[in-house]
Amino acid sequence: MSDTYLVLHDPQGLIEAELPLDRAPHEALVTAVLAWKDPDLAPRDYEQIALQLTGHARAVAADVRRLAAALPKSDGRGAFAEVILREADGRLSAPLKGTARCVQNRARLVQALYTRLDRLTEPAPAAT
Repeated sequence: MSDTYLVLHDPQGLIEAELPLDRAPHEALVTAVLAWKDPDLAPRDYEQIALQLTGHARAVAADVRRLAAALPKSDGRGAFAEVILREADGRLSAPLKGTARCVQNRARLVQALYTRLDRLTEPAPAAT
């Protein structure tokens, strides 16, 4: 094994932008978590699910941020994206708890980010 390390400098996030989101399994996880009525999991299990959703929420937020930044200032979709991103930043900065409520809040955040991502990838509405 070598003691040589390579530092990757990618301030524009170009490498991250090239990696596709693994959307289907995370949407299935969100659906399952939001369907919970009275789960009885250990706190560590809740924490692991919350960590998974948190990591994915950060990845989706990065895509939303990148797409919103590319929009013209006159496109209102960018302003809505900024609102969602500010909320996401606040919610993602909150510490994780080993509870169903925490996991469901992270699932709702992933859902909201995907909704915004989908709106940003749709063609711009025609000007009237």
